[in-house]
Amino acid sequence: MIDRPSRHRCLVIPLALRFLERSYYSNFSYDRSRIWEVLMRVFVTGASGWVGRGLVPELIAAGHKVTGLARSDVAAKSLRALGAEVRPGSLDDLDALRDAATSSDGVVHLAFDHDMFFAGDSAGATDADRAAIDTFGEALAGTGKPFVMASGMLGVLGLPSGVVATERDGLASDAGSTGPISGAGGRMANARHALALAGHGVRSSIVRLPPATHGKGDNGFTATAIGFARQKGAAAYVGDGGNRWPAVHRDDAARLFRLAVESAPAGSVLHAVGDEGVPIRAVAEILAAHLHLPAVSVSPEEAGDYVGWLGALWAVDGPASAQITRDLLGWQPAGPGLIADIQQGHYFS
Repeated sequence: MIDRPSRHRCLVIPLALRFLERSYYSNFSYDRSRIWEVLMRVFVTGASGWVGRGLVPELIAAGHKVTGLARSDVAAKSLRALGAEVRPGSLDDLDALRDAATSSDGVVHLAFDHDMFFAGDSAGATDADRAAIDTFGEALAGTGKPFVMASGMLGVLGLPSGVVATERDGLASDAGSTGPISGAGGRMANARHALALAGHGVRSSIVRLPPATHGKGDNGFTATAIGFARQKGAAAYVGDGGNRWPAVHRDDAARLFRLAVESAPAGSVLHAVGDEGVPIRAVAEILAAHLHLPAVSVSPEEAGDYVGWLGALWAVDGPASAQITRDLLGWQPAGPGLIADIQQGHYFS
């Protein structure tokens, strides 16, 4: 009598062959341990945003299937062009979030209502975010599935100026309650709440991103600083400009999110940091050179006149390390650093 192959073997062998096929045709090399990974269906909020547009192709190239949340036809079209499926809706559509999470093998939560937050309604933005986190937590509870959430690091971890932040910082209940960003305490509390889902059978982790998450197509902090310099006719730094910002290339950050989905232990705090600390004076001087403008020193009180809403952060000295993350997941940044990326010129075209 011939034994019937087990269901496990029937699933694993085709999946292994699919991984090998993708590896051959896409020039991706996988070690033997990765051949046996189950391909995942990953639901991504903020999938059409800056980091999301790097993460979606990163996940697909690794053999995963991606469904992205899209709150507009433009976002949906962008996601389909990247090869993702689309779930129409927004963070307020809790039923849609619950259904998407339940039918997925993992969730990456990148979305946040920054427009509401920076318009002054930080409480409204963080409350909406908390409701989404709770919804995902309920849907994934007891499954052991991954939930990976984006968080921040500059000026929100409760550290003294100049101290190099590590993944172990910012976990106290009062972290982020005071600092240069009004309302940051709520976002930090949400990140800790996401980590606590590990106690409910969710493989939760957070990836802290620097404000300078840079690359071609960036319309975030770096591009904003360039816009303010053009408007003011000068690229400013505060005092001697020796205060430092961490930075990471967007593609390196996307790869870290993928690694977190695949293998980050429950309760992990990860740092997406390529440059540990780039002096803001160096940033201002490279912007000035490309824009043919002067680089000028300003007082903390004048910073807002030169860099607008960035003024609260422009003097923050908040270097950060990613050594724990690198040791845990084997992540190594490969993209150019912030200064080298700006020197390429794409921010000015």
